Amino acid sequence: MAIREIITAPDPRLKQVSKPVEKVDDELRVLMDDMLETMYAAPGIGLAAIQIGVPKRVIVMDLAREGEEPQPRYFVNPEILTTSEDMAVYEEGCLSVPDFYEDVERPATCRVRYLDYQGEIREHDCDEMLATCLQHEMDHLEGILFIDHLSRTKREMMLKKLAKQKKFKEPA
Repeated sequence: MAIREIITAPDPRLKQVSKPVEKVDDELRVLMDDMLETMYAAPGIGLAAIQIGVPKRVIVMDLAREGEEPQPRYFVNPEILTTSEDMAVYEEGCLSVPDFYEDVERPATCRVRYLDYQGEIREHDCDEMLATCLQHEMDHLEGILFIDHLSRTKREMMLKKLAKQKKFKEPA
């Protein structure tokens, strides 16, 4: 397993639409293992493959709280089948938009179909944090960041700050 570099906004690769995965094989499992290790090291609770520069429809997630046993989840080619009309607001952050957090409104529940780590087809009803996190990560697969759900003014302000931070971190 290897820790990969996480791409940060405003990198144009984050706007790419990810391609479906042909099959879950050992090569893809290595990618998922690397993604999970990268996510844990960041630290974060979810990561889409595009965030490490791989435009494939793959998501890893672990919503276990500190001190709990890890509960890694793998979603390959996920698709949302249904969403609730009820909405929920959660404060979201993103490893590709470091140090920024904002409230985002999304459907409170969703039903998702995906391939798991072994390539088996699964369906799952998601609510609360799982529903929010899954929708957030699935947005990445479509080239959408959580800041795209915010007002234009807030989004532009965050992107300017991120660009300034990047410039400051780059060696002269």
